Amino acid sequence: MTASPVDTATLRRLPKAVLHDHLDGGLRPATLVELAAGAGHTLPTTDPDELAAWYYEAANSGDLVRYIATFEHTLAVMQTREGLLRTAEEYVLDLADDGVVYAEVRYAPELNVNGGLTLPEVVEAVQEGLAAGMAKAAAAGTPVRVGTLLCGMRMFDRVREAADLAVAFRDAGVVGFDIAGAEDGFPPADHLAAFEHLRSKSVPFTIHAGEAHGLPSIHQALQVCGAQRIGHGVRITDDIVDGRLGRLAGWVRDRRIALEMCPTSNLQTGAAKSIAEHPITALRDLGFRVTLNTDNRLVSGTTMTREMSLLVEEAGWTVEDLRTVTVNAVKSAFIPFGERNALIEDVVLPGYASAL
Repeated sequence: MTASPVDTATLRRLPKAVLHDHLDGGLRPATLVELAAGAGHTLPTTDPDELAAWYYEAANSGDLVRYIATFEHTLAVMQTREGLLRTAEEYVLDLADDGVVYAEVRYAPELNVNGGLTLPEVVEAVQEGLAAGMAKAAAAGTPVRVGTLLCGMRMFDRVREAADLAVAFRDAGVVGFDIAGAEDGFPPADHLAAFEHLRSKSVPFTIHAGEAHGLPSIHQALQVCGAQRIGHGVRITDDIVDGRLGRLAGWVRDRRIALEMCPTSNLQTGAAKSIAEHPITALRDLGFRVTLNTDNRLVSGTTMTREMSLLVEEAGWTVEDLRTVTVNAVKSAFIPFGERNALIEDVVLPGYASAL
């Protein structure tokens, strides 16, 4: 398997699973231009190619807060039912075109209410758009299953409301929960009541941790709040010295807690120095359950195919390595065990075998 050539066409054919991808970070540039014109919102440029380049450069600051600031423009066009329907549907179709067979999309409904929608109306519109995209992808012969993670913004005061929404919509396409936003200075434990509520209702959740802040963030997310996965988690390497794992790193590895790693995004925010040196490779070699993700496809100018290609070209990854992280992702998805197994056995493994 590993002897087969790994070119871009081969990588595009491989089935992919993404657990960490933000809806408001993945709009098509042309759609953003069109919706902004209708909303009367001024963009840095109205040329789609130039806008895509602007996003990548603006986010390439090495600072998470400045990276997050680029979302001003995408959120501006996601304040109406029509805007949410379109962006959600196109989100799914773009994933299907990239060979993604399973995805979990995350967004914070509280950021989409400036146009007068209520929080439930936001979730209903997004779910309708996702369903339309999945139906079109299936009809085109490229089926993809997309579940939703609702986010609370950790620096604001509506996290519990977002958690309540996740509980309310758990049987309507929402599969889990997350907190997002500026990590440093806003520890996960600030929202412990929301996480305790989610646990009491058996709703799984992941937490952004170990990106802009270190081991205390990861420790709180896991040991205080009870997260089942960690968003990013690159700073877990602070607990590893010469290949020897500390107590927290050992807990993460031994209990198969998935790390939702996003190489290109981590370079942009300064959480990693290069693809070749990104912790995902060393952690893979140490037996951690690492997964590969895009984070924000527009903002990072990336796709799952591109993320795979970068690891192959700059970190020496093989197709077997890519298969492993894809299986890791599906194993850690917030859907029932039998459905995860079926995806692996019926879609992922045969897809890798047939693509090579």
